[in-house]
Amino acid sequence: MNLTRGCCIVLLLGSLWGCSPPRGVYHAVQPGQTLYQISRTYGVEESYLARVNRISDPTRLAVGQRVFIPGATSVKHVPATVSLSRKAVSSGKPTRKRPAAAPGTGSGRQGKKPASVKSRKPATKSHHPQQDAGRTKTTGTPPPVRKGHFLWPARGRILKPFGGQGKNAGNGIEIAVRKGSPVHSAAAGKVIYSGNGISGYGNLIILQHDDSFYTVYGFNSKNLVEAGGFVSKGQKIALSGVPPSGGSPRLYFEVRYGKRPVNPIFYLP
Repeated sequence: MNLTRGCCIVLLLGSLWGCSPPRGVYHAVQPGQTLYQISRTYGVEESYLARVNRISDPTRLAVGQRVFIPGATSVKHVPATVSLSRKAVSSGKPTRKRPAAAPGTGSGRQGKKPASVKSRKPATKSHHPQQDAGRTKTTGTPPPVRKGHFLWPARGRILKPFGGQGKNAGNGIEIAVRKGSPVHSAAAGKVIYSGNGISGYGNLIILQHDDSFYTVYGFNSKNLVEAGGFVSKGQKIALSGVPPSGGSPRLYFEVRYGKRPVNPIFYLP
């Protein structure tokens, strides 16, 4: 039974893989604006904006470039970021264009400074970590365990742990709750599924997060969010219920890295 349900979620994630971004607005980049400042203004994580908009280098935005803001309902004013050099000029202080001398070089050997600085300047290394991160995502290997990466969606006794054998096998955990108690999102993300079309889960919600993570919330008595929306970390997204097969009230909670289920306990506080 659990194996069949797990396969259904894998198939669902496969069908939703690469879906278009949720509803939102487009923000036209103005002079002095950065992706970080835009993300802070709209309350969306910077890495999520970069992934949705396929921005490989968040530090380089072109004036007039359109950035899609998932979940936003209106365009907001984003204050421009004032650089240190502009602050120095406005205060009347001259700016230094020459980099500091490398350790061990004498102040009188000015002819060797440009060559030393040029030889140490990394021209392309700044792009390698992003390329490596992209390759990591495609391997399906979970990143190092990060305790506290997700919040508990509900507090209660663990009725069924992750893993197991036979009929006790499970891709997630089941948490004892009071019926009708709130279910909270474990992290900010996009709602890619909200419905009761998968047998065995009742009302089900699937959220897509940064770094190829997904979280699954099942056995809900009522879903409070719709597919295509965006939720913040800790937001109430559902009311808890009971499994379709009956039993005591509980929440089914699952964490996946790509299509692979991982033990939620490793990522909870």
